[in-house]
This record gives sequence, C-alpha cells and structure tokens, in this order.
Amino acid sequence: MNKNLIIIGAGTAGTMMANKLHHELRNEPWHITLIDRDNTHYYQPGFLFIPFGIYKPEDVVRPRTDFIPEGVRFVMDEVQTIDGEQNLVRLQSGDVLTYDMLIIATGVEIAPLETPGLKGELWYKDIFDFYTYDGAVRLAEKLQNWEGGTLVINLAETQIKCPVAPLEFAFLSDAYFTEKGMRDKVKIKYVTPLSGAFTKPKATEMLNKLMDEKHIEVVPDFYLSNVDTQKKAIVSYDGKEVPFDLLITIPVNKGDGVIERSGLGDEDGLNFVPTDKFNLQSKKFKNVFVIGDTTNLPASKAGSVAHFEAEVLTENVLSFIHGRELTATFDGHANCFIETGFGKATLIDFNYTTEPLPGKFPLPVVGPMDLLKPTLTNHMGKLAFRWVYWHMLLTGKHLPVPTHMSMAGKIQDKKIEPVTEHA
Repeated sequence: MNKNLIIIGAGTAGTMMANKLHHELRNEPWHITLIDRDNTHYYQPGFLFIPFGIYKPEDVVRPRTDFIPEGVRFVMDEVQTIDGEQNLVRLQSGDVLTYDMLIIATGVEIAPLETPGLKGELWYKDIFDFYTYDGAVRLAEKLQNWEGGTLVINLAETQIKCPVAPLEFAFLSDAYFTEKGMRDKVKIKYVTPLSGAFTKPKATEMLNKLMDEKHIEVVPDFYLSNVDTQKKAIVSYDGKEVPFDLLITIPVNKGDGVIERSGLGDEDGLNFVPTDKFNLQSKKFKNVFVIGDTTNLPASKAGSVAHFEAEVLTENVLSFIHGRELTATFDGHANCFIETGFGKATLIDFNYTTEPLPGKFPLPVVGPMDLLKPTLTNHMGKLAFRWVYWHMLLTGKHLPVPTHMSMAGKIQDKKIEPVTEHA
C-alpha cells in the first residue's frame, strides 16, 4: 500500500530533500509531494551582490520546476494549516492532503512591520532591505545615484538568515564607494545588538579589525525599538539614536505564517519550529521532521546548514520509514564565505561546540581555502558556488565537503594577525 510523504517549502532545503528522497525511495511504495505558493526559486546568497552590480537580477532567479525531479508531485498552493494530530495539510484552494510523514522546510521571511516606523514613508526611499529580491533590486537603483552621507547597516535582531550577510554588505559598501571615488563622502556605521561584529570570539576579533581598517564604525549592544522617520534615526529601547541618510535594514526574521496558524511555533512568537537539535525530528510529532531556517536550532540559518542537515535528515527519514532508531546526528556544522571587498573573502567553519578557527579548508596544509583570512581564492570560491548551487546542491548531488565539522587543518590557540585592507 502506497504511503505519502509531504514536503512543505520548495526553497533550498525542501528542494534538496525532494531530490534526495526521490532517489532513495525510488523502489519503495512512497509518493512524494512538494508544496510551495509559487514557481519562483531565488538564489538568495546572490541578493547581496545585486546592489553593487556584481550580479544582475536575472542571475538569481529560476523556475522551481527546473529542480524538481520527475516523479515528485509539485503542488503550487498556499498551505493554510498543518494538522499534526490528524496528519492533514489544508491548502488555500480547499484541498486537503493526507500524509504518513511530513517535512517542514518553510524557511523564514523578513517582517519589517514588527518594528514601528521601519516600513513607513521612507521604505524603498531611504530605507532598504537586501534580504528580498525586490529590496535588492530597488537598492541597486538607489546606490547608482546616491551622493553620500551616513550609511547605517542595522540588525533588528540576532536570529536572522545568513548571519554574515550584513557584514559582507558593510565590506562591499566600503569597496564600492572607494571604487566610485566617493568613499570620503560616505560614513558607514554597523549597528548591531551583538557586543561585536559577530557571535564567535575569534571570528569577532578578526572582523572587528577589518571594520577598523576599513573605517567602519561598529555600534554594539543596540536593541532596535523603532525608526523615527521625521528625524531619520533608528532608536534603541534605552533611548539611544543613530541618525542615517540611508538605512540598510535587516528586519526581524520570522518563520512562515503557517507555523503560527498551526500552533507549531516556539514560545517567542518568531514561528520557528521546536526541533531536536541532533536528529531534526519535531519535538511535537514523531512523524514530522524539520529542516533549514524554520527550525529553532542554535545553528546559523544558512544554506550550508541546510545542506549538512539534508544529509543527516535523509538518513533519519529512511531509518524512520524502516522502523530503525534515528542514529544520524547533526552537529550544528556551518561554513560561510564572508566577502571582505576588493576581490577577497574570508571563510569560517564551525559547529555547535567549536568556534571558527584559523587554518586551511577543506584539506589540511593545501586547503585551498584559508580560514579567517581574506584571500582571492575564497572570493572565487564564493562566486563559483552559484554554479554549484544550481547544478549540484539543489539537485541533491554529493558535494566533497564533510557533513560533520572536521578539525583537520584548523589551528587552535593562534592569535589572529592584523589584516591589511588591500593585501
């Protein structure tokens, strides 16, 4: 008798799982259904490059159906609710789908309306995001003719997808305005609720030095309360104000509304799904698994995390189907390129228990990538990843990167050397 596996969300995580499980279950009596509201897939890491003219808008858009394997049913509809007690998915069209197993891969989205004044009269005039396709495209138009002033990059909260992207935006802004011959007309401020540029000590040490060398002012411990559109300033809960001429906002990130409507979210109201941090099983329903940005795991909300989770989840889904113990474990592994401007990037590699360390990646001695060091090779690796994403990652092919973090090539207890801006 055939059984039904439903995957909600055809973004990076959901598409990978559809491809991997279609391959693994091709000879078993399982029907796979993938659901999403539209047929547009975005290469979200590319949004960062659009404002600076490095990518064109069309470089980051493809139809979802280009990456969905034949044999997987794709339903283009909005999910209204998930009924975990009855194993039902209710769609906006009125259709009701039943499942034996469910994978939630609904991701996160920006929620600028959570901050008073943010999405008001200055939205897409002097306030922009680059975490959406529309925001990145509109910001590109703004930067082309902007004559300078105070550029403020602000994180509304710390739980955001691609946590290094705001840093990259700061570094690329420095390079962009330098190359335009107007860096002296732009004051860049990086305003964050963190106590430094990043969450991990060694990475923060290196990134703070880069900020200093590039004359980017870091304003730490700033918890955004509201935007004063009359004064053109962001305001913290303790009354501090940071004025801006151009505000680049990373708004509150929230899980999809279906999580809240279905009562599956966590207690903080951000609609992240309580998930076992090791086996990726829902903490509420045994036949529901969660992957990617929509989890509440203490891991980065990044594409690399979804990739490593997909390897683990594939094993555990197969174990669950065959009545075996869920032995595959996710260790919080993440690795992220960080563009530092002027044709260079650095790389960080870490997990739940180990912070980013200097060294070589993925192979000791030869690398070819350097950890916590800006290099041309890292920058080329970042640009090359777009091809890897479209042709290998989404389609579920094996990538030559270990699922679990390796200490090979990493150097512990080494002081981070100063970085020369153009070196």
